[in-house]
Amino acid sequence: MIKKFKNWLKSDNRVFAKGMCFSKLFIIFVLGSFLGVIYEEIIGFVKNIYLRGEWFWPCRKGVIYGPFNPLYGAAIVFLIWLLGRKKRHPAKTFLYGAILGGAIEYIISLLMELVLGVASWDYTGRPLNIMGRTTVLYMIFWGFATMILIHFIYPILSKWIEKIPYKIGKPLVTILVIFMTLNMIISWTALGRSVLRNKGYEPFTIIGEIYDKIYPDEFLKTIYTNMKFVK
Repeated sequence: MIKKFKNWLKSDNRVFAKGMCFSKLFIIFVLGSFLGVIYEEIIGFVKNIYLRGEWFWPCRKGVIYGPFNPLYGAAIVFLIWLLGRKKRHPAKTFLYGAILGGAIEYIISLLMELVLGVASWDYTGRPLNIMGRTTVLYMIFWGFATMILIHFIYPILSKWIEKIPYKIGKPLVTILVIFMTLNMIISWTALGRSVLRNKGYEPFTIIGEIYDKIYPDEFLKTIYTNMKFVK
């Protein structure tokens, strides 16, 4: 049975996700979204111990279903797509990564405030902060992270993804695209409905009524633990 399965996989010699294609970048997007949650929860765990003396893991997800934070995944894919197609000195990659990372953080923070009326981070009061949306220290972190990602992690990860059998990789990407797309739509429209609820608006459609029952504010606060409503 196992031998037949292996032969079935080998019957298609096509290379899966060759080059910097959509399939490869989407897999990296999902992996980056997952690792972003791990990073955020470790940082949150350390902060809880250091600042509050409390031993518990905070929730730092960006969507309702699954341990994913698409903002990290999208940022990683954007940096790879922009900086990974051309060889350059690591110092330049560091500089570009610092500028782009800070810009991404600033723009996302601004859009969340303008579109949804919420803020998930605020660096006001921290050294060298830029309007509370990012800081020079975090930009330096983005620079080092981008340099490591482009020059060390991505080349290895790219080869690993290309080794996935074509007959497994293609349906896997299709499933991931459908799942993550629905997940993000549901999660962020539920968040949008929460914003309207807090402004006193009644549901406009039956979808809003369903969201009020399935995704009440008490539930969403367990998902978006850092989220705060802003005027």
